[in-house]
Amino acid sequence: MKYLPIGIQTLSKIIEGNFVYVDKTEIAYNLIQKAGYYFLSRPRRFGKSLFLDTLKEIFECNKELFKGLYIYDKWDWKVKYPVLRISMGSGVIKTIDKLNRRLNSTLKDAEKALGISCQSSDPEECFKELIQKASEKYNQKVVILIDEYDKPILDNITYKEVARQMRDAMKDFYAVIKDNDAYIRFVFITGVSKFSKMNLFSGLNNLNDITLDEKYATICGYTHDDLLTVFKKHLRGVDMEKIKKWYNGYYYLGDKVYNPFDILLFIDKNFEYSNYWWETGNPSFLIDMLKTQNYYIPELENFVASKEILNTFDIERIELVALLWQSGYLTITEKIEDVFGIEYKLEIPNKEISISLNNLFINYLTTQTTEKLKHQKSILKMLRNADLNGLKDVLFSLFASIPYNNFTNSKLYEYEGYYGSVVYSYLASIGLDIIPEDITNLGRMDLSAKLEDNVFVFEFKLAEKATGKALKQIKEKKYWEKYQDFKNIYLIGIEFSREKRNIIGYEWKKV
Repeated sequence: MKYLPIGIQTLSKIIEGNFVYVDKTEIAYNLIQKAGYYFLSRPRRFGKSLFLDTLKEIFECNKELFKGLYIYDKWDWKVKYPVLRISMGSGVIKTIDKLNRRLNSTLKDAEKALGISCQSSDPEECFKELIQKASEKYNQKVVILIDEYDKPILDNITYKEVARQMRDAMKDFYAVIKDNDAYIRFVFITGVSKFSKMNLFSGLNNLNDITLDEKYATICGYTHDDLLTVFKKHLRGVDMEKIKKWYNGYYYLGDKVYNPFDILLFIDKNFEYSNYWWETGNPSFLIDMLKTQNYYIPELENFVASKEILNTFDIERIELVALLWQSGYLTITEKIEDVFGIEYKLEIPNKEISISLNNLFINYLTTQTTEKLKHQKSILKMLRNADLNGLKDVLFSLFASIPYNNFTNSKLYEYEGYYGSVVYSYLASIGLDIIPEDITNLGRMDLSAKLEDNVFVFEFKLAEKATGKALKQIKEKKYWEKYQDFKNIYLIGIEFSREKRNIIGYEWKKV
Protein backbone atom coordinates (compact mmCIF):
# COMPACT_ATOMS: atom_id res chain seq x y z
CA MET A 1 0.00 0.00 0.00
CA LYS A 2 1.32 3.44 -0.89
CA TYR A 3 2.28 5.96 1.77
CA LEU A 4 0.28 9.07 2.59
CA PRO A 5 1.88 12.31 1.28
CA ILE A 6 1.10 14.38 4.39
CA GLY A 7 2.65 17.81 4.00
CA ILE A 8 4.60 16.84 0.85
CA GLN A 9 4.39 19.46 -1.90
CA THR A 10 7.09 18.09 -4.22
CA LEU A 11 6.02 15.80 -7.05
CA SER A 12 9.37 14.00 -7.36
CA LYS A 13 9.31 13.07 -3.66
CA ILE A 14 5.77 11.69 -4.02
CA ILE A 15 6.47 9.66 -7.15
CA GLU A 16 9.93 8.38 -6.17
CA GLY A 17 8.93 7.73 -2.55
CA ASN A 18 5.90 5.57 -3.43
CA PHE A 19 3.36 8.00 -2.01
CA VAL A 20 -0.27 8.28 -3.14
CA TYR A 21 -0.70 10.73 -6.02
CA VAL A 22 -4.07 11.84 -7.39
CA ASP A 23 -3.39 12.43 -11.08
CA LYS A 24 -3.95 16.10 -11.97
CA THR A 25 -1.93 15.95 -15.19
CA GLU A 26 -4.94 15.90 -17.52
CA ILE A 27 -5.97 19.28 -16.10
CA ALA A 28 -2.36 20.47 -16.34
CA TYR A 29 -2.10 19.29 -19.95
CA ASN A 30 -5.27 21.11 -20.99
CA LEU A 31 -4.06 24.24 -19.21
CA ILE A 32 -0.60 24.44 -20.79
CA GLN A 33 -1.50 23.58 -24.36
CA LYS A 34 -1.17 27.22 -25.27
CA ALA A 35 0.59 30.27 -23.89
CA GLY A 36 -1.37 32.07 -21.21
CA TYR A 37 -1.46 34.02 -17.97
CA TYR A 38 -3.55 32.23 -15.35
CA PHE A 39 -4.72 32.99 -11.83
CA LEU A 40 -6.18 30.53 -9.30
CA SER A 41 -7.57 31.20 -5.84
CA ARG A 42 -8.02 28.29 -3.42
CA PRO A 43 -7.98 28.01 0.41
CA ARG A 44 -4.82 27.09 2.28
CA ARG A 45 -3.56 23.50 2.21
CA PHE A 46 -5.60 22.65 -0.86
CA GLY A 47 -2.74 21.40 -3.04
CA LYS A 48 -1.86 24.60 -4.90
CA SER A 49 1.88 24.22 -4.26
CA LEU A 50 1.90 20.60 -5.44
CA PHE A 51 0.10 21.57 -8.64
CA LEU A 52 2.66 24.30 -9.30
CA ASP A 53 5.46 21.79 -8.73
CA THR A 54 3.74 19.44 -11.19
CA LEU A 55 3.73 22.22 -13.80
CA LYS A 56 7.42 22.87 -13.09
CA GLU A 57 8.35 19.21 -13.67
CA ILE A 58 6.35 19.10 -16.92
CA PHE A 59 7.97 22.25 -18.36
CA GLU A 60 11.42 21.06 -17.29
CA CYS A 61 10.74 17.79 -19.15
CA ASN A 62 11.24 15.36 -16.28
CA LYS A 63 9.33 12.73 -18.22
CA GLU A 64 10.15 9.73 -16.02
CA LEU A 65 8.14 11.19 -13.14
CA PHE A 66 4.98 10.93 -15.22
CA LYS A 67 5.00 7.23 -16.13
CA GLY A 68 1.48 5.88 -15.83
CA LEU A 69 -0.03 9.36 -15.63
CA TYR A 70 -2.35 10.96 -18.18
CA ILE A 71 0.21 13.34 -19.68
CA TYR A 72 3.02 10.81 -20.20
CA ASP A 73 2.37 9.97 -23.86
CA LYS A 74 0.82 13.30 -24.85
CA TRP A 75 3.26 16.09 -23.99
CA ASP A 76 6.23 16.99 -26.19
CA TRP A 77 9.09 16.12 -23.87
CA LYS A 78 11.77 17.31 -26.28
CA VAL A 79 11.22 21.01 -25.56
CA LYS A 80 12.54 22.14 -22.19
CA TYR A 81 11.56 25.54 -20.82
CA PRO A 82 13.36 27.67 -18.22
CA VAL A 83 11.12 27.83 -15.13
CA LEU A 84 11.19 30.73 -12.72
CA ARG A 85 9.37 29.73 -9.54
CA ILE A 86 8.61 32.23 -6.79
CA SER A 87 6.96 31.36 -3.47
CA MET A 88 5.82 33.84 -0.83
CA GLY A 89 4.36 31.13 1.39
CA SER A 90 6.82 30.60 4.21
CA GLY A 91 7.12 32.69 7.35
CA VAL A 92 5.37 35.90 8.28
CA ILE A 93 6.35 39.17 6.59
CA LYS A 94 5.57 42.26 8.64
CA THR A 95 7.80 44.96 7.10
CA ILE A 96 8.78 46.13 3.61
CA ASP A 97 12.41 45.50 4.48
CA LYS A 98 11.64 41.87 5.28
CA LEU A 99 9.58 41.59 2.09
CA ASN A 100 12.53 42.80 0.01
CA ARG A 101 14.84 40.33 1.76
CA ARG A 102 12.39 37.50 1.05
CA LEU A 103 12.12 38.46 -2.63
CA ASN A 104 15.89 38.69 -2.97
CA SER A 105 16.35 35.31 -1.30
CA THR A 106 13.76 33.73 -3.60
CA LEU A 107 15.37 35.28 -6.67
CA LYS A 108 18.80 34.06 -5.54
CA ASP A 109 17.41 30.51 -5.50
CA ALA A 110 16.11 31.08 -9.04
CA GLU A 111 19.51 32.39 -10.16
CA LYS A 112 21.17 29.25 -8.86
CA ALA A 113 18.60 26.95 -10.49
CA LEU A 114 18.90 28.69 -13.87
CA GLY A 115 22.65 29.32 -13.75
CA ILE A 116 22.16 33.07 -14.15
CA SER A 117 23.39 36.04 -12.12
CA CYS A 118 21.57 39.33 -11.53
CA GLN A 119 23.53 42.57 -11.62
CA SER A 120 20.94 44.50 -9.61
CA SER A 121 20.03 43.98 -5.95
CA ASP A 122 16.63 45.60 -6.49
CA PRO A 123 13.99 42.80 -6.59
CA GLU A 124 12.10 44.23 -9.55
CA GLU A 125 15.23 44.80 -11.63
CA CYS A 126 16.57 41.35 -10.75
CA PHE A 127 13.24 39.76 -11.68
CA LYS A 128 13.39 41.51 -15.04
CA GLU A 129 16.99 40.39 -15.60
CA LEU A 130 16.15 36.78 -14.77
CA ILE A 131 13.28 36.65 -17.25
CA GLN A 132 15.28 38.14 -20.09
CA LYS A 133 18.54 36.31 -19.43
CA ALA A 134 16.81 32.95 -18.95
CA SER A 135 15.03 33.32 -22.27
CA GLU A 136 18.27 34.24 -24.02
CA LYS A 137 20.36 31.50 -22.38
CA TYR A 138 17.92 28.65 -23.07
CA ASN A 139 16.57 30.04 -26.33
CA GLN A 140 13.04 29.48 -25.09
CA LYS A 141 10.36 31.63 -23.56
CA VAL A 142 10.17 31.56 -19.77
CA VAL A 143 7.59 29.87 -17.53
CA ILE A 144 6.77 31.84 -14.36
CA LEU A 145 5.09 30.09 -11.41
CA ILE A 146 4.13 32.22 -8.40
CA ASP A 147 2.84 30.54 -5.24
CA GLU A 148 0.94 32.32 -2.41
CA TYR A 149 1.26 35.66 -4.19
CA ASP A 150 -0.92 37.39 -1.59
CA LYS A 151 0.58 36.14 1.69
CA PRO A 152 2.54 39.33 2.56
CA ILE A 153 -0.75 41.23 2.31
CA LEU A 154 -2.82 38.67 4.24
CA ASP A 155 -0.17 38.58 6.99
CA ASN A 156 -1.10 42.20 7.65
CA ILE A 157 -4.78 42.26 6.71
CA THR A 158 -5.86 43.77 10.04
CA TYR A 159 -3.14 46.46 9.85
CA LYS A 160 -4.31 48.44 6.86
CA GLU A 161 -1.37 50.78 6.45
CA VAL A 162 1.17 47.95 6.43
CA ALA A 163 -1.10 45.90 4.16
CA ARG A 164 -1.24 48.83 1.70
CA GLN A 165 2.55 49.04 1.68
CA MET A 166 2.77 45.31 0.96
CA ARG A 167 0.17 45.56 -1.79
CA ASP A 168 1.91 48.46 -3.51
CA ALA A 169 5.31 46.76 -3.31
CA MET A 170 3.94 43.50 -4.72
CA LYS A 171 2.07 45.41 -7.43
CA ASP A 172 5.36 46.92 -8.66
CA PHE A 173 7.01 43.50 -8.55
CA TYR A 174 4.26 41.75 -10.53
CA ALA A 175 4.18 44.58 -13.09
CA VAL A 176 7.54 43.26 -14.33
CA ILE A 177 5.67 40.30 -15.86
CA LYS A 178 3.54 42.49 -18.14
CA ASP A 179 6.54 44.52 -19.26
CA ASN A 180 8.37 41.36 -20.35
CA ASP A 181 5.60 39.57 -22.20
CA ALA A 182 7.84 38.99 -25.24
CA TYR A 183 10.04 36.67 -23.16
CA ILE A 184 7.26 34.70 -21.45
CA ARG A 185 5.50 31.49 -22.52
CA PHE A 186 3.27 30.76 -19.51
CA VAL A 187 2.38 32.32 -16.15
CA PHE A 188 0.49 30.68 -13.29
CA ILE A 189 -0.26 32.62 -10.09
CA THR A 190 -1.92 31.13 -7.01
CA GLY A 191 -3.09 32.45 -3.68
CA VAL A 192 -5.85 32.28 -1.11
CA SER A 193 -7.49 35.61 -1.90
CA LYS A 194 -8.65 37.32 -5.07
CA PHE A 195 -7.41 40.85 -4.67
CA SER A 196 -8.85 43.27 -7.18
CA LYS A 197 -7.01 43.22 -10.51
CA MET A 198 -7.32 46.97 -10.59
CA ASN A 199 -5.29 47.41 -7.41
CA LEU A 200 -2.78 44.56 -7.58
CA PHE A 201 -2.61 43.27 -11.14
CA SER A 202 -3.38 46.48 -13.00
CA GLY A 203 -0.51 45.76 -15.36
CA LEU A 204 -1.68 42.19 -16.03
CA ASN A 205 -4.88 42.97 -17.89
CA ASN A 206 -4.57 39.65 -19.73
CA LEU A 207 -4.71 37.56 -16.54
CA ASN A 208 -7.20 34.70 -16.92
CA ASP A 209 -8.92 33.98 -13.59
CA ILE A 210 -9.85 30.27 -13.55
CA THR A 211 -11.01 30.18 -9.92
CA LEU A 212 -14.64 29.56 -10.96
CA ASP A 213 -14.02 27.96 -14.33
CA GLU A 214 -15.85 24.62 -14.46
CA LYS A 215 -13.03 23.09 -16.56
CA TYR A 216 -10.64 23.56 -13.63
CA ALA A 217 -13.02 22.94 -10.71
CA THR A 218 -11.00 19.95 -9.47
CA ILE A 219 -7.55 21.36 -10.21
CA CYS A 220 -6.90 21.13 -6.44
CA GLY A 221 -8.48 18.84 -3.87
CA TYR A 222 -9.79 15.27 -4.00
CA THR A 223 -13.13 14.28 -5.53
CA HIS A 224 -15.34 11.63 -3.97
CA ASP A 225 -14.45 9.38 -6.89
CA ASP A 226 -10.77 9.78 -5.94
CA LEU A 227 -11.62 8.45 -2.48
CA LEU A 228 -13.46 5.46 -3.98
CA THR A 229 -10.62 4.61 -6.37
CA VAL A 230 -7.19 6.05 -5.50
CA PHE A 231 -7.78 5.71 -1.74
CA LYS A 232 -9.90 2.56 -1.90
CA LYS A 233 -7.45 0.41 0.07
CA HIS A 234 -6.79 3.13 2.63
CA LEU A 235 -10.51 3.66 3.35
CA ARG A 236 -11.75 0.10 3.75
CA GLY A 237 -14.60 -0.09 6.24
CA VAL A 238 -15.22 3.67 6.32
CA ASP A 239 -18.77 5.04 6.15
CA MET A 240 -18.38 6.98 2.89
CA GLU A 241 -21.54 9.03 3.44
CA LYS A 242 -20.30 10.13 6.84
CA ILE A 243 -16.87 11.16 5.52
CA LYS A 244 -18.62 13.09 2.75
CA LYS A 245 -20.75 14.94 5.31
CA TRP A 246 -17.72 15.75 7.45
CA TYR A 247 -15.17 16.83 4.83
CA ASN A 248 -16.64 17.15 1.32
CA GLY A 249 -18.54 20.14 -0.05
CA TYR A 250 -16.13 22.62 -1.64
CA TYR A 251 -17.74 23.59 -4.92
CA TYR A 252 -16.13 25.49 -7.79
CA LEU A 253 -18.91 24.83 -10.33
CA GLY A 254 -17.75 21.29 -11.14
CA ASP A 255 -17.44 18.17 -8.96
CA LYS A 256 -17.30 18.94 -5.26
CA VAL A 257 -13.92 18.37 -3.62
CA TYR A 258 -12.36 17.52 -0.28
CA ASN A 259 -9.45 19.37 1.24
CA PRO A 260 -6.59 16.83 0.85
CA PHE A 261 -5.16 17.60 4.29
CA ASP A 262 -8.38 16.43 5.97
CA ILE A 263 -8.45 13.12 4.12
CA LEU A 264 -4.78 12.32 4.64
CA LEU A 265 -4.95 13.05 8.38
CA PHE A 266 -8.27 11.21 8.73
CA ILE A 267 -6.65 8.05 7.32
CA ASP A 268 -3.43 8.55 9.27
CA LYS A 269 -5.33 8.95 12.56
CA ASN A 270 -7.23 5.67 12.11
CA PHE A 271 -10.48 7.19 10.86
CA GLU A 272 -10.97 9.58 13.76
CA TYR A 273 -13.28 12.44 12.80
CA SER A 274 -11.68 15.70 13.83
CA ASN A 275 -11.14 19.26 12.62
CA TYR A 276 -7.78 18.61 10.95
CA TRP A 277 -7.78 21.40 8.38
CA TRP A 278 -9.30 24.00 10.69
CA GLU A 279 -6.58 23.41 13.30
CA THR A 280 -3.82 24.34 10.83
CA GLY A 281 -4.93 27.97 10.68
CA ASN A 282 -5.78 30.82 13.00
CA PRO A 283 -8.81 32.74 11.67
CA SER A 284 -8.60 35.41 14.38
CA PHE A 285 -9.05 38.02 11.63
CA LEU A 286 -12.69 36.89 11.42
CA ILE A 287 -13.35 38.12 14.94
CA ASP A 288 -11.81 41.50 14.14
CA MET A 289 -14.05 41.81 11.08
CA LEU A 290 -17.18 40.64 12.92
CA LYS A 291 -16.61 43.36 15.50
CA THR A 292 -16.60 46.04 12.82
CA GLN A 293 -19.33 44.66 10.55
CA ASN A 294 -21.80 43.19 13.11
CA TYR A 295 -23.15 40.37 10.95
CA TYR A 296 -26.20 38.36 11.95
CA ILE A 297 -24.40 35.02 12.12
CA PRO A 298 -27.15 32.79 10.65
CA GLU A 299 -27.24 34.95 7.51
CA LEU A 300 -23.81 33.61 6.61
CA GLU A 301 -25.30 30.16 6.09
CA ASN A 302 -27.59 31.08 3.18
CA PHE A 303 -25.98 34.22 1.83
CA VAL A 304 -26.51 35.28 -1.78
CA ALA A 305 -23.56 37.31 -3.04
CA SER A 306 -23.16 39.11 -6.33
CA LYS A 307 -20.22 38.30 -8.55
CA GLU A 308 -19.00 41.82 -7.82
CA ILE A 309 -18.88 41.17 -4.05
CA LEU A 310 -16.80 38.02 -4.49
CA ASN A 311 -14.43 39.67 -6.96
CA THR A 312 -14.10 43.12 -5.40
CA PHE A 313 -11.63 42.52 -2.62
CA ASP A 314 -9.01 44.97 -1.50
CA ILE A 315 -7.58 46.46 1.66
CA GLU A 316 -9.90 49.47 1.58
CA ARG A 317 -12.95 47.30 0.95
CA ILE A 318 -12.96 43.88 2.55
CA GLU A 319 -16.31 42.10 2.48
CA LEU A 320 -16.48 39.52 5.26
CA VAL A 321 -18.48 37.14 3.07
CA ALA A 322 -15.88 37.32 0.28
CA LEU A 323 -13.09 36.63 2.77
CA LEU A 324 -14.99 33.69 4.29
CA TRP A 325 -15.48 32.22 0.82
CA GLN A 326 -11.91 32.71 -0.30
CA SER A 327 -10.57 31.31 2.97
CA GLY A 328 -12.67 28.14 2.69
CA TYR A 329 -15.16 28.82 5.48
CA LEU A 330 -18.00 29.25 2.99
CA THR A 331 -18.52 27.60 -0.37
CA ILE A 332 -20.70 28.24 -3.40
CA THR A 333 -23.70 25.94 -3.63
CA GLU A 334 -25.51 27.50 -6.57
CA LYS A 335 -24.82 29.88 -9.44
CA ILE A 336 -27.77 32.15 -10.18
CA GLU A 337 -28.05 34.02 -13.49
CA ASP A 338 -30.74 36.60 -14.21
CA VAL A 339 -31.18 39.98 -15.87
CA PHE A 340 -29.26 41.63 -13.03
CA GLY A 341 -26.14 39.52 -13.58
CA ILE A 342 -24.56 36.56 -11.79
CA GLU A 343 -25.07 35.79 -8.11
CA TYR A 344 -23.81 32.92 -5.96
CA LYS A 345 -25.54 31.21 -3.06
CA LEU A 346 -23.05 30.49 -0.27
CA GLU A 347 -23.17 27.99 2.59
CA ILE A 348 -20.82 26.40 5.10
CA PRO A 349 -19.28 23.47 3.17
CA ASN A 350 -19.30 20.62 5.69
CA LYS A 351 -19.57 19.47 9.29
CA GLU A 352 -15.93 20.20 10.13
CA ILE A 353 -16.29 23.87 9.23
CA SER A 354 -19.76 24.19 10.76
CA ILE A 355 -18.61 22.90 14.14
CA SER A 356 -15.33 24.82 14.16
CA LEU A 357 -16.65 28.10 12.81
CA ASN A 358 -19.56 28.16 15.21
CA ASN A 359 -17.32 27.43 18.17
CA LEU A 360 -15.37 30.50 17.09
CA PHE A 361 -18.62 32.48 16.85
CA ILE A 362 -19.61 31.38 20.37
CA ASN A 363 -16.31 32.66 21.72
CA TYR A 364 -16.90 35.96 19.97
CA LEU A 365 -20.55 36.38 20.96
CA THR A 366 -20.36 35.18 24.57
CA THR A 367 -16.69 34.82 25.66
CA GLN A 368 -17.83 31.52 27.21
CA THR A 369 -14.61 29.65 26.54
CA THR A 370 -14.74 27.59 29.76
CA GLU A 371 -18.52 27.10 30.13
CA LYS A 372 -19.09 26.43 26.43
CA LEU A 373 -18.64 22.64 26.53
CA LYS A 374 -20.98 22.32 29.52
CA HIS A 375 -23.71 24.24 27.68
CA GLN A 376 -23.15 22.26 24.47
CA LYS A 377 -23.51 18.92 26.27
CA SER A 378 -26.64 20.10 28.09
CA ILE A 379 -28.30 21.39 24.92
CA LEU A 380 -27.58 18.15 23.06
CA LYS A 381 -28.90 16.06 25.95
CA MET A 382 -32.15 18.05 26.15
CA LEU A 383 -32.77 17.86 22.40
CA ARG A 384 -32.03 14.14 22.24
CA ASN A 385 -34.51 13.55 25.05
CA ALA A 386 -36.93 16.13 23.60
CA ASP A 387 -36.89 17.75 27.05
CA LEU A 388 -37.86 21.23 25.95
CA ASN A 389 -38.58 22.49 29.45
CA GLY A 390 -35.06 21.47 30.32
CA LEU A 391 -33.83 23.23 27.18
CA LYS A 392 -35.38 26.46 28.46
CA ASP A 393 -33.42 26.16 31.71
CA VAL A 394 -30.19 25.48 29.82
CA LEU A 395 -30.66 28.48 27.52
CA PHE A 396 -31.60 30.74 30.43
CA SER A 397 -28.46 29.67 32.30
CA LEU A 398 -26.40 30.14 29.14
CA PHE A 399 -27.50 33.74 28.61
CA ALA A 400 -27.26 34.52 32.32
CA SER A 401 -23.60 33.47 32.32
CA ILE A 402 -22.57 35.83 29.51
CA PRO A 403 -20.48 38.57 31.15
CA TYR A 404 -22.48 41.78 31.51
CA ASN A 405 -19.61 43.86 30.16
CA ASN A 406 -18.95 41.53 27.25
CA PHE A 407 -20.32 44.09 24.81
CA THR A 408 -19.86 47.27 26.82
CA ASN A 409 -19.00 49.19 23.66
CA SER A 410 -21.41 47.36 21.41
CA LYS A 411 -25.16 47.52 20.79
CA LEU A 412 -25.44 43.85 19.85
CA TYR A 413 -27.57 43.08 22.90
CA GLU A 414 -30.19 45.49 21.63
CA TYR A 415 -30.91 43.42 18.54
CA GLU A 416 -32.95 40.27 18.09
CA GLY A 417 -30.21 38.99 15.80
CA TYR A 418 -27.72 38.74 18.64
CA TYR A 419 -29.84 36.24 20.59
CA GLY A 420 -30.66 34.28 17.45
CA SER A 421 -26.96 34.20 16.57
CA VAL A 422 -26.04 32.74 19.97
CA VAL A 423 -28.68 29.98 19.77
CA TYR A 424 -27.78 29.24 16.15
CA SER A 425 -24.05 29.01 16.90
CA TYR A 426 -24.58 26.65 19.83
CA LEU A 427 -26.87 24.35 17.83
CA ALA A 428 -24.51 24.30 14.82
CA SER A 429 -21.46 23.73 17.03
CA ILE A 430 -22.86 20.41 18.30
CA GLY A 431 -23.26 19.09 14.77
CA LEU A 432 -26.99 19.54 14.22
CA ASP A 433 -28.27 19.96 10.69
CA ILE A 434 -29.25 23.63 10.72
CA ILE A 435 -31.37 25.62 8.27
CA PRO A 436 -31.30 29.27 9.33
CA GLU A 437 -33.90 31.62 7.84
CA ASP A 438 -35.67 28.57 6.37
CA ILE A 439 -38.22 29.55 3.70
CA THR A 440 -41.77 28.19 3.45
CA ASN A 441 -44.61 29.20 1.14
CA LEU A 442 -46.03 31.42 3.90
CA GLY A 443 -42.92 33.10 5.18
CA ARG A 444 -39.46 32.73 6.61
CA MET A 445 -38.81 31.06 9.95
CA ASP A 446 -35.80 32.04 12.07
CA LEU A 447 -34.25 28.62 12.49
CA SER A 448 -34.88 24.89 12.19
CA ALA A 449 -32.63 22.18 13.60
CA LYS A 450 -32.73 18.50 12.69
CA LEU A 451 -31.62 15.73 15.03
CA GLU A 452 -32.24 12.15 13.94
CA ASP A 453 -36.05 11.73 13.57
CA ASN A 454 -36.83 15.05 15.25
CA VAL A 455 -37.01 18.57 13.90
CA PHE A 456 -37.11 21.69 16.08
CA VAL A 457 -38.55 24.90 14.63
CA PHE A 458 -37.47 28.11 16.40
CA GLU A 459 -38.81 31.65 16.24
CA PHE A 460 -37.18 34.51 18.17
CA LYS A 461 -38.71 37.83 19.23
CA LEU A 462 -37.41 40.82 21.15
CA ALA A 463 -39.94 42.19 23.66
CA GLU A 464 -40.15 43.79 27.08
CA LYS A 465 -42.76 41.35 28.35
CA ALA A 466 -43.88 37.88 27.36
CA THR A 467 -46.52 38.02 24.63
CA GLY A 468 -46.54 34.55 23.11
CA LYS A 469 -46.15 36.05 19.65
CA ALA A 470 -43.14 33.91 18.73
CA LEU A 471 -44.94 30.58 19.01
CA LYS A 472 -48.11 32.10 17.59
CA GLN A 473 -46.23 33.12 14.43
CA ILE A 474 -44.88 29.60 13.88
CA LYS A 475 -48.41 28.18 14.15
CA GLU A 476 -50.12 30.84 12.05
CA LYS A 477 -47.51 30.68 9.29
CA LYS A 478 -47.51 26.86 9.48
CA TYR A 479 -43.71 26.78 9.33
CA TRP A 480 -43.76 23.19 10.48
CA GLU A 481 -45.69 21.77 7.51
CA LYS A 482 -42.63 21.22 5.33
CA TYR A 483 -41.26 18.80 7.96
CA GLN A 484 -44.17 16.36 8.06
CA ASP A 485 -41.89 13.51 7.01
CA PHE A 486 -40.18 13.71 10.39
CA LYS A 487 -41.37 11.49 13.22
CA ASN A 488 -41.57 14.36 15.71
CA ILE A 489 -41.94 18.11 15.12
CA TYR A 490 -41.42 20.60 17.93
CA LEU A 491 -42.28 24.30 17.73
CA ILE A 492 -40.34 26.63 20.05
CA GLY A 493 -41.07 30.32 20.47
CA ILE A 494 -38.58 32.36 22.50
CA GLU A 495 -38.84 36.01 23.53
CA PHE A 496 -35.82 37.97 24.78
CA SER A 497 -35.61 41.21 26.77
CA ARG A 498 -33.15 44.00 25.92
CA GLU A 499 -33.11 45.11 29.53
CA LYS A 500 -32.69 41.69 31.15
CA ARG A 501 -30.58 40.30 28.31
CA ASN A 502 -32.24 36.95 28.73
CA ILE A 503 -35.35 34.91 28.04
CA ILE A 504 -38.62 36.39 29.29
CA GLY A 505 -41.01 34.26 27.27
CA TYR A 506 -40.63 30.60 26.26
CA GLU A 507 -43.34 28.35 24.84
CA TRP A 508 -43.23 25.10 22.95
CA LYS A 509 -45.63 22.69 21.33
CA LYS A 510 -45.32 19.28 19.74
CA VAL A 511 -47.21 18.99 16.48
